[in-house]
Amino acid sequence: MPRRLRNGALVPAGLVVEQVDNAGAVMEIAVRSAKPYSRCPSCDVKAAAVHSHYSRRLGDLPLAGRSVRLVLNARRFRCRTANCARRIFAERFDTEVVEPWARRTSRLGLLVFHLGLALGGRPGARFANRLMAPVSKDTLLRSIRRRGRPEHAAPTVVGIDDWAWRRNQRYGTIICDLERRRPIRLLPDREPATARGWLVGQQQIEVVARDRGGGYALAAAQALPHAQQVADRWHLMENASHAFLDAVRCSMREIRTAIGTTIVNPDLLTAAERLQYEGYLRRQENNEIILKQAKSGLGIKEIVRRTGRSRGYVRAVLRGQRTDIFRTRENSLEAWLPWLDAEWAGGQRNAAQLWRQMRQQGFGGSLRVVTEWATRKRRAEKAEGLHRVPSARTIARLMMVEREALSRAETITVAAIEESVPELVEARDITDAFHVMLRKKAASSLDAWLERARQSLVNSFARGMTKDIDAVRAAIASNWSNGQTEGQITKLKLVKRQMYGRAKLDLLEARLIAAAT
Repeated sequence: MPRRLRNGALVPAGLVVEQVDNAGAVMEIAVRSAKPYSRCPSCDVKAAAVHSHYSRRLGDLPLAGRSVRLVLNARRFRCRTANCARRIFAERFDTEVVEPWARRTSRLGLLVFHLGLALGGRPGARFANRLMAPVSKDTLLRSIRRRGRPEHAAPTVVGIDDWAWRRNQRYGTIICDLERRRPIRLLPDREPATARGWLVGQQQIEVVARDRGGGYALAAAQALPHAQQVADRWHLMENASHAFLDAVRCSMREIRTAIGTTIVNPDLLTAAERLQYEGYLRRQENNEIILKQAKSGLGIKEIVRRTGRSRGYVRAVLRGQRTDIFRTRENSLEAWLPWLDAEWAGGQRNAAQLWRQMRQQGFGGSLRVVTEWATRKRRAEKAEGLHRVPSARTIARLMMVEREALSRAETITVAAIEESVPELVEARDITDAFHVMLRKKAASSLDAWLERARQSLVNSFARGMTKDIDAVRAAIASNWSNGQTEGQITKLKLVKRQMYGRAKLDLLEARLIAAAT
């Protein structure tokens, strides 16, 4: 004998089905409350005296692929409490059923809210139509804004970093609860005063993880003088690597002398390399003028006025950072180089065959890219004398990787540099020691490392660390870091791009934070 369908399978709990109209395009279900009374919204006293009836039409979850509309027979009650100002009130239902004045049930409202969180306005509206629960894109966005930011526990360990509304033009600030691994607030800019205003109201915070910029450090020091500041470990490692790259750039004259490429033969250059070489010669003329003026005692400001060059350009020339001849750019082979090196070492020297194998594995580049790489590889293996010096970035990479990963020509180049420029070898060893110190959390070695680094080519990096020594020491010893915040910024960018960059701060914050709870 078939069982009768229970009310709970059709309508929210607390409602009783009176009639079902299944004839039209939309299924209509007449319902009423199962309770004989309602509580007065003013005095919260139960009232059972019915004054009148009225109908409420509510959207509900779809059923069997069809839209559902509930026709709710609601009542008005008389409040008999003598001191209550309200005499007649509309029937109130549980918030799990329907909110006052709502046009849809709470369970449908929850579905609409999560559709808006996941998909946004227009995509969410299209998907809701497919679910037979049609809502407009504006309704979805209003649902997100109405719920606002969910309440969160007071954080004690936070990460703070900036994110780009529009790169190089406008930035905001994100704050994350590192203990609970979720974002808790977005700020409209990255000014220290704005961050300080939020931090002042959070005196329970004990640890602030941040990047190495001075703005957030100043804000945290002023608002939370008792809190421990932790520099981001990834930025420290990246800064160390960049300091070594600057050391290589400052040593390019010595490097060219060491590997015998102080004179470049233009006949051996490609058309693109020839253009770069001609630009290098023009830069050298300007650089010599700037260096002569500096030797005569002129300051940077006066040199800028006389030459018309920018302050950054003049400063880079005086630091020896404008001496590269050739520029190298990343291409489509960057991700495939380890695989290509392994195949080449295994004896596969046919560029066309290598390209066909790469195409089968998803490579989207052309055959010419692979054949040019193979040609350069063959010339490098001959090691018949180098006709051009690699870029500073290439030299820094060659000096940092293991010797087993280098070709014969690259090994010869690195050996010549190490023999002729020992200061650069010392800078490399200091950089490696810093990376090892971070990985092993050897904070006790920091003072000795700083003393050694101050006497090397990476002394500017060491001086910068000295100014932020407490946060750097905490970054080495502490388990907290700003990596979580960087991950949340990646998610924030995804949400922002889903809304085509047109979301206001409150909507962006609601979608990011509510989705993480």
